[in-house]
Amino acid sequence: MRVLVTGSAGFIGFHMARRLLDEGHDVVGIDGFTAYYDRNLKLRRHGILQERPGFCGHEAMLEDFAALQKIYGGGFDVIYHFAAQAGVRYSLDNPRAYVDANLNGTFNLLELMRHAPPSHALMASTSSVYGANAKIPFHETDRADHPLTLYAATKKANEEMAHAYSHLFKVPVTMMRFFTVYGPWGRPDMALFKFCSALFDGRPIDIYNHGKMTRDFTYIDDLVEAMFRLASHPPEPVDGRAPPPAGDSLSPVAAWRIINIGNESPVGLMDFVAAIEAATGLKAERNFMEMQQGDVPATFADTALLSRLTGFRPKTPLTEGVRRFVAWYRDYFGV
Repeated sequence: MRVLVTGSAGFIGFHMARRLLDEGHDVVGIDGFTAYYDRNLKLRRHGILQERPGFCGHEAMLEDFAALQKIYGGGFDVIYHFAAQAGVRYSLDNPRAYVDANLNGTFNLLELMRHAPPSHALMASTSSVYGANAKIPFHETDRADHPLTLYAATKKANEEMAHAYSHLFKVPVTMMRFFTVYGPWGRPDMALFKFCSALFDGRPIDIYNHGKMTRDFTYIDDLVEAMFRLASHPPEPVDGRAPPPAGDSLSPVAAWRIINIGNESPVGLMDFVAAIEAATGLKAERNFMEMQQGDVPATFADTALLSRLTGFRPKTPLTEGVRRFVAWYRDYFGV
């Protein structure tokens, strides 16, 4: 297949592109290489992809419609859309970046898909859209109407925008809600990267809500496996299909559904810290703090729908995933 991966120099896009190349597909990658975090890390990731036959990379912002249109050309068989302004907390400081990238950028891509639709568009969303929901585990059919940050609001808007385009222009879309993805080549703004950096530098780590938080951590290889399998399971067209089984998020009026991708095994924050200490052999100095604005106390994915569609559930234990990340971190930074 010929596959478009937006955000191909990002953490998840890089790993997805590499898997697609391993499977023999041609991959076109787009990334804006923004300064949100270390550009060198993004350049290193893209450099690895550029060495692979079958990869063609472009530096462009999705907000630049003319540049995106030139790259998109006559379209693609499958599209993985990861490019976005990420980060829950940064949305408090620079909200306009989220409107520009997540709303305008995604709109531009949808406009191109409208005229040259792929056989399947798989688009990144986030567990943050569940917002203030108290019921756990989070299920795809739960209402998600109370986002706590602009980041979450823009990703929920992406889901609704994609639904409209799917209904109007017959674009098959799967919205993938990610749950705290981690692993080698991860983002420096995420807790695992930040904690390791502090430990190796001899600095204290900031622990919010006094450690009374849980997260459903998803190892990157499990996420990629799930996304790769999902590509061959596009939502069916509305006409002539049977009613979906109970619990399926399939839209009644569009070839569109939501899928949770998580480990279905929440881990307490203090157990997470203990796993990092065990993997690094270092003891963390703890700086306990109040809950950060926009944060939620717990995330927990129900992955029954993912399992029914693909026969796969993420399964990497946190201790093993952290060990692999620390090994990569030591090698990358020479510590």
